[in-house]
Amino acid sequence: MPNKKDRPVFLDLTRIHMPVNAVVSIGHRLSGVLLFLSIPLVIYLLGLSLRDEQGYAEVAALLNSGVARLAGVLILWALAHHLFAGLRFLLIDLGLGIDRESSRRTSWVVNIASVIALLLAGGLLLL
Repeated sequence: MPNKKDRPVFLDLTRIHMPVNAVVSIGHRLSGVLLFLSIPLVIYLLGLSLRDEQGYAEVAALLNSGVARLAGVLILWALAHHLFAGLRFLLIDLGLGIDRESSRRTSWVVNIASVIALLLAGGLLLL
């Protein structure tokens, strides 16, 4: 008869409660990947807009669509979150905010600041 320790573990992801520090860390990585993957698209659109008047008009029409505005808001959120979380990690590397309570507090600040940036960017881009 197999031992209970040898049995596979069933992880119910809906029951796992991640600490806010882990959410910031995962968000930092996801926002970095999103920013990295958006670079080729941004370079292509920049090149297209600089080519001629027709290319500029195409890019302007594309950026006025609802999907492009939503993608712009998402990219701006990623930029804001990555910036705020990166500053937080820089402060941790300098030895500031290492204890549990201040680490938790700065994690909340990063999440709240990135949501505020998202709301501001969404309000400006969706007008």
